[in-house]
Amino acid sequence: MDVGVLVPQGWKGEYDGWDPARAWARTVELAQQAEELGFESAWVFDHFTTVPEPTDEITFESFSVLSALAMATKRIRMGHLVICTGFRNPALTAKLASTIDVISGGRFELGIGGGWKEDEWIAYGYGFPPIAERLGALSDHLEIITRMLEPGRATFEGTYASVRGAINEPKGIQKPRIPILVGGNGKNVTMRLAARHADELNFVFRPIDELAELMALARQRCEEIDRDPATLRLSLYANDIDFRKVGQKRIDLIGEYTRLGLDRLAAFPTRWSPEPETQAAFAEDCLAAGVALHGEAVGVG
Repeated sequence: MDVGVLVPQGWKGEYDGWDPARAWARTVELAQQAEELGFESAWVFDHFTTVPEPTDEITFESFSVLSALAMATKRIRMGHLVICTGFRNPALTAKLASTIDVISGGRFELGIGGGWKEDEWIAYGYGFPPIAERLGALSDHLEIITRMLEPGRATFEGTYASVRGAINEPKGIQKPRIPILVGGNGKNVTMRLAARHADELNFVFRPIDELAELMALARQRCEEIDRDPATLRLSLYANDIDFRKVGQKRIDLIGEYTRLGLDRLAAFPTRWSPEPETQAAFAEDCLAAGVALHGEAVGVG
């Protein structure tokens, strides 16, 4: 099982009251430390203002963060958990993703979902369409993005989005394309979109017993379209509260996820305390749970 970490950007209040320059320096420091500790990936959220209530506090924009971190790191993979596709034209999203993949040397993964945080949509002038429309847009956007990442020009006429001979050069470095991760727990639309378009399906905040059922259903969605279920990676963004635990309780939980057969686990150990020691302690617990971290780890002491 691969293990990734969320790096602080302020969305969950971890930078409330901080000076912006100091906060950004800490984000870079923690991304670099995550790489040194051997974590497989580093992730950011795609939000404009804090949660649960929007406040006048720091929230760094996600694509800008990843572009900068791509230059500040060398090995660790990176992406979003996950972008709100409604915030951007899908052709622009493909262009952004392709450029970051080149900047990072082929380490970018495009995490994408339908979006949910109503206050952001309204405050930034996007309205807030019903869930059926948001998922319909996600379907069209995935069609466009996948075509934009394929050879040649992209054409698609959808209900919610269209492109006509759109050029996307460069298309990124990774072959056959930049990996696409669809995020969400929806059993019908979201899972089927992941089975059709994605390389990975990411669940959010699911307990062990429910997660096992969701994983089985995701594999069934692949079989429905004659896709080998083994080709769809399954991952989890773990509950921040669970991963605030330190020591044996967290070690046991990481072990349970490993035994369940997850391909990737993403956690946010520095939500409450954006200090290097917090992330190092999480690395120690992963190693104690028998998870071999990737890369050239320099130690967790």
